[in-house]
Amino acid sequence: MTRSPAGPVVLAYSGGLDTTVTVHRLVHEQGRPVVALLADVGQGEDLPALAERALAAGADDAVVVDARDRFAAEFLVPAVRANALYEGRYPLVSALSRPLIAQLLVEEARRRGASAVAHGCTGKGNDQVRFEVSCGALAPELEILAPVRDSAMSRPEAISYADKHGLELGGITEAKPWSVDQNLWGRTIEAGVLEDPWLAPPEDAFEWTASPATASGTSELVVGFEAGVPVTVDGAEVGLAGVVATLNRAGGQVGFGRVDMLENRRVGIKSREVYEVPGALAVIAAHRDLEDLTLDRDVLHEKARLDIRYAELVYDGLWFSPLKSALDAFVAETQAAVTGEVRLELSPGRCQPTGRRAERALYRPDLATYDTGDAFDHDAGRGFVSLWGLPARTWARVHGDG
Repeated sequence: MTRSPAGPVVLAYSGGLDTTVTVHRLVHEQGRPVVALLADVGQGEDLPALAERALAAGADDAVVVDARDRFAAEFLVPAVRANALYEGRYPLVSALSRPLIAQLLVEEARRRGASAVAHGCTGKGNDQVRFEVSCGALAPELEILAPVRDSAMSRPEAISYADKHGLELGGITEAKPWSVDQNLWGRTIEAGVLEDPWLAPPEDAFEWTASPATASGTSELVVGFEAGVPVTVDGAEVGLAGVVATLNRAGGQVGFGRVDMLENRRVGIKSREVYEVPGALAVIAAHRDLEDLTLDRDVLHEKARLDIRYAELVYDGLWFSPLKSALDAFVAETQAAVTGEVRLELSPGRCQPTGRRAERALYRPDLATYDTGDAFDHDAGRGFVSLWGLPARTWARVHGDG
């Protein structure tokens, strides 16, 4: 088959079903030379072995990029500071990695002189939006290819295609068709029986967490923050990645961190999603608790409203957008005083902050106490309540029955 003169296509390659099929289809159906790009974002997989899988499927080259530090510093740090939970539950595992992978695709395409990038997303998923909107914001001149979406191939059809062409899938079968994406921040599982929202997820879908029904034991960990960034566990300097890894292990052992939700996708459909995110949820719980101790009431309340919008922007693929940049500036401004420690108690299916301290805490024991040493001016309360209630009393006098 004649090769395209346009240069290689740089493909965001995960080693899973869709991207492996994408390599084969680009090469053998479209005659496009493929460079498979594998981004290490802390998924814990053997990426050199996955690179070999891409080559076996027909790629001309496969590149592994260690992006773990970049992922933590440039994507997870802002997400933690913004308490980013889509619909109050999902800590944006995949959504946070996609703009980084888009950056890597663009960088590799420019190094190679490529005129196109590609992904293996379907037409109903969120990731097509994230990849394409991000690439469009970074390099609008690049063509974006999506063979799986263009063919509307179902997951069973993709498995059959792979079987027919002898493509290695790493254990994906019709009996166990899970679509899994994982990184430092968490693990997502979908497809198969999980598409029935009434059925409980089977235990073999989980890898990071024990069942809360059978887990036992209780442990305590103290997480330290500097300017809103988690950096220590029990006083030991381990960095954000180390904090998350420690909480993933500790939370997973007691069955904390499973999320099973009906999620509203950007493309307009509801989707049943299952996540394992003990570290992410624990870090955000600790960060929120420390903010309660250190942020002014009005800032705290306004930030809570904007945190919701922030998570929506990330989920919707708008990492590289003017509003996201503006919100980043606001969030960063709020975090200077969010330095201190939070003690977390981990027990079966549960993570609970049980203590917090900070040098610049706005909690004042002499003002809050009901014991001796109370410094609060109780006489001031009478006048405050009178003025605060004045509009209500005025309304009642004008509109009341009496």
